[in-house]
Amino acid sequence: MDPTPTHTPTPDADTDRHPRAFVAPLVSTLLTLPMAAVAFFFVGLAPMACGSCGGEVSDRFDASYDLAFPVFGFGLVVVLVVLLSAWALPWQRRNAAARVWLAVIAPAAVVLDFAVFHGLVDWP
Repeated sequence: MDPTPTHTPTPDADTDRHPRAFVAPLVSTLLTLPMAAVAFFFVGLAPMACGSCGGEVSDRFDASYDLAFPVFGFGLVVVLVVLLSAWALPWQRRNAAARVWLAVIAPAAVVLDFAVFHGLVDWP
């Protein structure tokens, strides 16, 4: 009897490193960051929509914008956390689905954040 094992243990398929784990977060980053920059640009231009407004219309717009802008900023922080989470997950096969979902959620969250901003502002 030979005391040494005859087979070599193979690593578990769930715990081995995924060779293309970076693809989903990379594509998401390349989409999300420009989208967030463009959204921030238009949110910054929004006060010009009521530049010639006066009186009560201007007051309503300013009050709604003063609420909507911090909400938009918080939404961008959430987008950044989701995007960083997609990168921070361990690059193992068992995390592939979660990484892809986080990568998909990040650009969708930018669109949702802009839609929430647009809905909160009382446009003239």
